[in-house]
Amino acid sequence: MRFTPSSAAGTFSLFTSNFHLSPIRSFMATASSHSLSSLPAKDLADCGLGTPSRYLSGESRIERAWAHWKKLGEPKMIVAPMVDNSELPFRMLCRKYGAQAAYTPMLHSRIFTESEKYRSEEFTTCKEDRPLFVQFCANDPDTLLKAARRVEPYCDYVDINLGCPQHIARRGNYGAFLMDNLPLIKSLVEKLVFNLNVPVSCKIRIFPDLQDTINYARMLEDAGCSLLAVHGRTRDEKDGKKFRADWSAIRAVKSAVRIPVLANGNIRHIDDAENCLKETGADGVLSAESLLGNPALFAGFRTAEWVLGGEESNEDRTLDQPDLLIEYLMLCEEYPVPWRMIRSHVYKLLGEWFRIHPHIREDFNAQSKLTFEYLYDMVNRLRELGASIPLYMKDSHVRRVSANGIGA
Repeated sequence: MRFTPSSAAGTFSLFTSNFHLSPIRSFMATASSHSLSSLPAKDLADCGLGTPSRYLSGESRIERAWAHWKKLGEPKMIVAPMVDNSELPFRMLCRKYGAQAAYTPMLHSRIFTESEKYRSEEFTTCKEDRPLFVQFCANDPDTLLKAARRVEPYCDYVDINLGCPQHIARRGNYGAFLMDNLPLIKSLVEKLVFNLNVPVSCKIRIFPDLQDTINYARMLEDAGCSLLAVHGRTRDEKDGKKFRADWSAIRAVKSAVRIPVLANGNIRHIDDAENCLKETGADGVLSAESLLGNPALFAGFRTAEWVLGGEESNEDRTLDQPDLLIEYLMLCEEYPVPWRMIRSHVYKLLGEWFRIHPHIREDFNAQSKLTFEYLYDMVNRLRELGASIPLYMKDSHVRRVSANGIGA
């Protein structure tokens, strides 16, 4: 089953000196008396709740946040939002191999409200695609609400991207660059909280100063955020290979707020995921780039570069990246997506194979128009060349996968 929300559109409802406060501390000092919990009933009604009875007190909102998370099964292993890469077929592939929840790619709220073509191409889902976070970038509360209302019936959270550090986010004034305008961030969160039935989540990066990060997280919680995903790198730390994520900062945020917290950063294989949960106390972990090369990461499979002593490939259950690509292509036939997304996944999944057989890569690059027939044939040609780059798994994870029937 495939939903295209466009068909139902519109029917649903910086830092401290001796003399100056940092932007986050200054904002918290002046705004602390204007939280959701302090607004009178009349103001709540004016904000679009319809009736004040829809409003929940601060304590009730925390309880509701946890009740919702528990209702979803408290997923631990989660596919992070990735532009052009966490689309429906890839989400479904990751779910088969251990992912328990997933984010859509970041969607541009203004374009989403204006373009039916954009909506139908960039956001598709199905009944098996849950729990699901639908993520938007935005800098205008009204526009964000219009976009969110279109997806509200199809997701478990509407997520606000407050963490994108790329130049396009700077130019568009969204993502991590809104960290310079905290009142705007607060208004984005409150606009959704006042008007949506589905919970609101936020994905953030940390400030260089830990206390600023903690104050930021508390501000978001106070504004009504029901779940917070924390990428343990600052806005300037764009290169995940160069900069390690700060799990201690994530742990500090988890200790400072009362809503569920997800950890993002340094998740290269299943041991990283399990260690991150232990070290941060987070309620779940997100993986992004590593999943692109290994969508079976959460099932315990890992690429050769992360093989440790005592790990070996399971000869009876051999799995490699071409196998995963074939599965992905079959899902793309079932759930169509733009070819640029498919092309990107081919590069990510077959990168090592292309290095061994550069003539196959060159032929692939020469294709101005791709077809499924060509891609299936390309995988067969790689097989015939005899190279093998298996994925690896510890014995303990082999037993777990066999018990769960993953990849069977």
